[in-house]
Amino acid sequence: MKLIFATNNPSKLKEVQQLLSNEIRILGLSDIDGTVDIPETGKTLKENALIKVGYVKHHFDLDCFADDTGLEVESLHGQPGVYSARYAGSSNNSELNMQKLLKNLKGKTNRKAQFRTIIALNFKGEQYIFEGVCKGEILLEKEGDSGFGYDPIFKPEGFNKSFAEMTITEKGKISHRGIAIRKLITFLEMNMI
Repeated sequence: MKLIFATNNPSKLKEVQQLLSNEIRILGLSDIDGTVDIPETGKTLKENALIKVGYVKHHFDLDCFADDTGLEVESLHGQPGVYSARYAGSSNNSELNMQKLLKNLKGKTNRKAQFRTIIALNFKGEQYIFEGVCKGEILLEKEGDSGFGYDPIFKPEGFNKSFAEMTITEKGKISHRGIAIRKLITFLEMNMI
């Protein structure tokens, strides 16, 4: 089975491919000449995921899935949330986003946070939603250099290292995206014909 993942982010694509069985082959937008950066204009993670799968359905008429992920920090009332990728401006600069978040948390003792991923799937004329959550905390400074986004400053609950200090396999077992993707995979494996 081939399925389009509505992303141009090679790190996300690689992370998802690591989690899949051999029966499911994931293609990114670049594999179907989808070079447009699909605007994420929704006010929620779910709306953004639905916008992306809707774009692929409308322009390519292919089954696909898309995700949107937000980092929700308790003491910042859920910020940056849906605006995580653009927290420090429209450039989607991970370094600037982390700097802004650390600055906004300066002096705060409550550093509890969670990553939340929503996956929307268009499959055989129907739409499905899957969710994954990973709770943890925001570190005082960056630790590790793997991963992407906020990985260097997020330490998941029950671990003594950041996402950026984990291998892609370790992170995939516990991450928000890994949880949501496993739900997606279970659904696909039960519905492959």
